[in-house]
Amino acid sequence: MIYALILAGGKGTRLYPLSRSNHPKQFLKTINNKSFLRNTVERIKPLIPVENIYIVTNEEYFDQIKEELPEISEDNIFVEPANKETATCIGLSAVKLLKKDSEAVMVVLPSDHYIEGEIQFIQTLRQGIEIASTRRALITIGITPTRAETGYGYIQVGDRYKGDIPTFKVNRFTEKPNLEVAKDFILSGDYLWNSGMFIWKASEFLREASKYIPKLNERLMKIYQSIGQENETEVIREQYELIEGISVDYGIMQRTRKAYVIKAEFVWDDIGSFNSLKRFLKEDDNNFVSDNVYLDQSENCAIFGKEKLIIGLGIKDLVIVDGGDVLLIMDKSKDQDIKHLFNNIKDSKDYREYS
Repeated sequence: MIYALILAGGKGTRLYPLSRSNHPKQFLKTINNKSFLRNTVERIKPLIPVENIYIVTNEEYFDQIKEELPEISEDNIFVEPANKETATCIGLSAVKLLKKDSEAVMVVLPSDHYIEGEIQFIQTLRQGIEIASTRRALITIGITPTRAETGYGYIQVGDRYKGDIPTFKVNRFTEKPNLEVAKDFILSGDYLWNSGMFIWKASEFLREASKYIPKLNERLMKIYQSIGQENETEVIREQYELIEGISVDYGIMQRTRKAYVIKAEFVWDDIGSFNSLKRFLKEDDNNFVSDNVYLDQSENCAIFGKEKLIIGLGIKDLVIVDGGDVLLIMDKSKDQDIKHLFNNIKDSKDYREYS
């Protein structure tokens, strides 16, 4: 059977101060007055029934998810006791689904993507499901690059595989290259962005985990044995304390020989930074602005207002974000540094309350 797994445990630190520790970006309503999480669930419903949609998240977001998605059963919310990177949260979900269904196929979706062309999106997933089921392959969805982006992973495509939508064997993954390497990738014409969307059989994912991240797999197998037992929650907590987290890209996808990539024919954006989010603002004389913003003699700025009026006079190359009790003013070139800034604020006794 086919199951959707939506990853909703991240803190969205690169959208701080809009995204906060107690209200991260998956709950933000910044595009169509629906949260990113709600949009992700509605996008997948035409393919996968609600009873087969699962969410994996942190303990602290459990109640928010129940409130945001009342149609999702509590049993379909997998809770992690700690954040130990994507290979771990996907692995926890894989063993739970495998316990339920030995033939489970997982469609793994981040909760913070923007997608246009939902018919093409569903068609892409259908093709990925067919390949994952018959080839026992690990499928990812690739995006045609539009710029030399250093915040994404890149996939070099190999030989063409069958399918109505262009599908390729993966030659190699490269995670977040520097700017010069990213420019070379764009010029070469045979690289796609790694969207972070995956399709595979739960059993195949765990088989590859046993090859490439055996210590993590050992912990997951102990969890697998406890599922449905009285001590399940206790075992999960104990094993998580022993796990050294690693991303699924570094842990498996860069190493496996079973990776295939389907080239997306729909419009995609990863709303993981203000540079991406600004594309949903109004364009105003070479600036991007929300409501309640007035600029004069200013250029190349992105201004995210809230309740108060923001006025800019003679400013250039700035990102300004009104987060209510926090106002961020940043050189636009520092977009990838916000996560580090957030961690410093969170670790400071003077400013921790603003994290």
